[in-house]
Amino acid sequence: MTLQPWFTQAKLGIFVHWGIYAVDGVAESWSFYGGDLPYDTYMAQLNGFTADRYRPDDWAGLFRRAGAQYAVLTTKHHDGVALWDTRRTDLSVVKRTPAARDLVGPFADAMRAEGLRVGLYFSHSDWSHPDYPSVRPSRMHRPWVDNPHVMPRPGQEDPERWERFVREVHRGQIHELLDGYAPDLLWFDGAWERDERQWRMKELRDDILQSRPDTVLNGRMHGHGDYTTAELGVPIARPSGPWELCYTIGDMWGFQPQDTAHKSVRELVRVFAETIGHGGNLLLNTGPTADGRIRPEHAARLEGLGFWIRRNADAVYPTEAGLPYGHHYGPSTLSADRRTLFLFCFDAPRGFVELRGLRNRVRRISVLGTGEHLAHRVVGGFPSRDVPGVVRIDAPTTSDPYATVLALELDGELDLYTGSGEG
Repeated sequence: MTLQPWFTQAKLGIFVHWGIYAVDGVAESWSFYGGDLPYDTYMAQLNGFTADRYRPDDWAGLFRRAGAQYAVLTTKHHDGVALWDTRRTDLSVVKRTPAARDLVGPFADAMRAEGLRVGLYFSHSDWSHPDYPSVRPSRMHRPWVDNPHVMPRPGQEDPERWERFVREVHRGQIHELLDGYAPDLLWFDGAWERDERQWRMKELRDDILQSRPDTVLNGRMHGHGDYTTAELGVPIARPSGPWELCYTIGDMWGFQPQDTAHKSVRELVRVFAETIGHGGNLLLNTGPTADGRIRPEHAARLEGLGFWIRRNADAVYPTEAGLPYGHHYGPSTLSADRRTLFLFCFDAPRGFVELRGLRNRVRRISVLGTGEHLAHRVVGGFPSRDVPGVVRIDAPTTSDPYATVLALELDGELDLYTGSGEG
C-alpha cells in the first residue's frame, strides 16, 4: 500500500462532526442506538436543522490559521442522514431539512480555496436503512452490536437485502462522494458490525482506487486502509506505520451545549507534540451548532494552537518522528534531512535540558520562536567503548507558555547509541 506523501507531512487535520444531532445537542446516532431517546424523537431533529449561518469560507480560514493541512467533514454518520443530495436514499438534509441544500460541495470548495486537502467521513453503517439489519457476522466480536437497528434476529437473515444494501446504497453513496467532490481522503467508520467478507473491503479499496488512484483511505476497512486510526489517546508505544489520532476539543464529538470541558491550548499543544513526535497526525475535532457556527471556545483554541505552530513551524513540517523514549524527557522531531533535532519541553526548563545517547557533535543550539542561542557541554561517556556522554543544554532565559522547542543542529545525520553503556 502506497500512502500519498502529503498525508504523512500534514501533521494536523480538523475533524468536523456536524449533523442533525446538533439541533437538540444529543449524541450523534448513539443516542437512539443506546435507547437514550426514541428513534422518532431523534429523527424529528430534521425539522430544526437549518444551516442558515453556515459559512464554510470562515471555517476554512480558521482551520488554515490553526495550522491544519486537511479537514474531514462527517458527510453521513451512523444515523444515515446525508449532508449531500444523495440519490440512493431519501434521507438527506437536502430533501428532509430546512437547510434544503448540499453542504458538502461548499465545504470542499472552501477548503481547497485555502489550500487544505479535503477529507470526507462516511459511515459504513446505516442504522436507518431498512435493508441494513439483514445479515449477522460470523461472530459478534462486540456484544453490544446485537441491536435491532443493526442486526436481524438469528434465523431471520436475508442475504439478498444485504447485497442490495451494499450494492445500491453503500457503494452507490461512496461513488457519489468520489464523483461529486473528488476527496483527497475518505475517512471511514462503522465497519465493526460486519466482517470483511460481508463488506468485501478489498474489493471496495480496489474500486475506489480504480476510480481515484490518489485517494487516501483511513484504517477502518478491516485491514485494507492506508494508515491506522487511534482515538482519544496518544499511543504509549510508537505505532509501526503511518497513523492518526482523532481527538476532541471538548469531551463530545458533535455539538452538545452541556459540553463545556474544553481542553486548554496548553493541553492541545501537548497532545499535538506527542502525536507528531510519534510520527502521527492529529485530527482535532469540533462540532458546529445546527445553524453552522463553530463555538467561540473551540475557535479560540484552534487560533491558539495555530499561533504556537507558527512560532515553532520548523519543528512541525517537514519533519519525521524523533527520538525513542529514554533519550529525552519529552517528544522530539527530526528535520527532513535528519540533521536538526527538535526537543519539546512542556515545563519551563530549569538549570539544563538533558539529551542521552547522541553520537553526533552538536554544532549549535537555539530556541525556536526567540532565536536565543544556548550553550551546552558533554558529561561522562566511555569513548573507548563508543558510549557517548550526556549532552546538557543550558536552560533558556525565557520559555514558551505552552511548550518550548530547542533546535539542535548536528554535524551530520542523527546517529544514536542505544546500548546499555556497561563497561
